Amino acid sequence: MLTSDVLLAPDDGSLGPLLRLADDRLGPGAGYGRHPHAAVDVVAVVLAGSLRHAWGREAVLGPGDVAVLRAGRGLEHDEVAGTGGAHVLQTYLRAAEPAGQPAHDVLLRPTGWVDLGRADARLWTGAAGPDVPPGLRVVVRDGDVTTALGEGPVPGGALVCVWQLDAARPAWAR
Repeated sequence: MLTSDVLLAPDDGSLGPLLRLADDRLGPGAGYGRHPHAAVDVVAVVLAGSLRHAWGREAVLGPGDVAVLRAGRGLEHDEVAGTGGAHVLQTYLRAAEPAGQPAHDVLLRPTGWVDLGRADARLWTGAAGPDVPPGLRVVVRDGDVTTALGEGPVPGGALVCVWQLDAARPAWAR
């Protein structure tokens, strides 16, 4: 079983390259089904459980791992939860290089700024506390996920992902 709670899906470009932000929960062995992507970058943060990504070199991600899929000119892939299911924050961004070669990177439990290889979107991951940077904050506390623009400290006991997004049109679209 797969449930996807779309947290944000701006269709007006107000969040720059951000197309969709979803809180996905997959039951044991559940997947998205083999599906295509093109001209999109997908950033998946595994919040709990495990997720196997099937494209190119397969990778199994665990809690805190971040996968960056650059679909470029196009690819087909699937993601399947492990035996304990998976809780995943999926962020879809307009591709930094829409005609580029498809690629997939896995970052094991990064903390702080995550290198996404693009200038218009930055992701920070870490624990709640006084030093959380400003931006679009996704706070995960006891399995509940909330989003809000914010700055200043975030009360403890939570994982925080912060998106800093450039709302200007990308150079390739001008």
